[in-house]
Amino acid sequence: MSHLLEVTGLSIRFGGVQAVSKVDFHADPGEIVGVIGPNGAGKTTLFNIITGFYSPDEGTMVFDGHNISGLKPNALTRLGMARTFQSVRLFNAMTVLENAMVGQHTRTKAGVWGALTRSKRTRAEEDHIRERAREALAFFGDRLSGREDALASDLAYADRRRLEIARAMATDAKLLLLDEPAAGMNPAEKEGLISQIGRLRSDLGYSVILIEHDMPVIKSVSDRVVALDHGEKITEGSYEEVSTNKQVIEAYLGKAAEESHL
Repeated sequence: MSHLLEVTGLSIRFGGVQAVSKVDFHADPGEIVGVIGPNGAGKTTLFNIITGFYSPDEGTMVFDGHNISGLKPNALTRLGMARTFQSVRLFNAMTVLENAMVGQHTRTKAGVWGALTRSKRTRAEEDHIRERAREALAFFGDRLSGREDALASDLAYADRRRLEIARAMATDAKLLLLDEPAAGMNPAEKEGLISQIGRLRSDLGYSVILIEHDMPVIKSVSDRVVALDHGEKITEGSYEEVSTNKQVIEAYLGKAAEESHL
């Protein structure tokens, strides 16, 4: 089976700082991969390279058979890759439904003239976009689907996180990259998120790569874990393998955690 995403020798430098150094890893169809590491390890920078926000200095990236090195975010979205961000990025003055509909913007075919004249094709396309957005919201139950007309700014923090995932789902992605989706959630909300991430794969067939500091979340959802430190991959494997790796324990949690093994 060929990999859905394969990253080889990925490196980027900002001034005198080597933010990511010769990182190799992959994600297979239907796989959930966790990415861990201390603050400053290069996790979000890695996501920014993969999703086209930064151009790597070295390395190659292949997604679904396409060489994606140098592609911009909108092109990657059209290929089937979508992401969320460490800090929630929603349009606060827009409704929940409108925010989810934004996920389809790269697939919109109607031009300016069609939008102005409200052609039959434009109306049909809008209906499809609205329906696709509603399907994504429905995945999260009444946390979102019952609040389509609410402003995004009125949602609780955990629901804002859910809405960002729903918007990514509405792009018709194959691969979701989630940057700290559990950040700011209480234990009950995290349990719900764990279930939802599992269902993204089991019910809807998504592949998922997630950055997360919450180790119980990583343990619960990840088929495989990649550990970074100072921009380098120090190991990868099952959660059990990675969580007992001495380099990971020292880098991520410090020597004081060695006896607890995460």
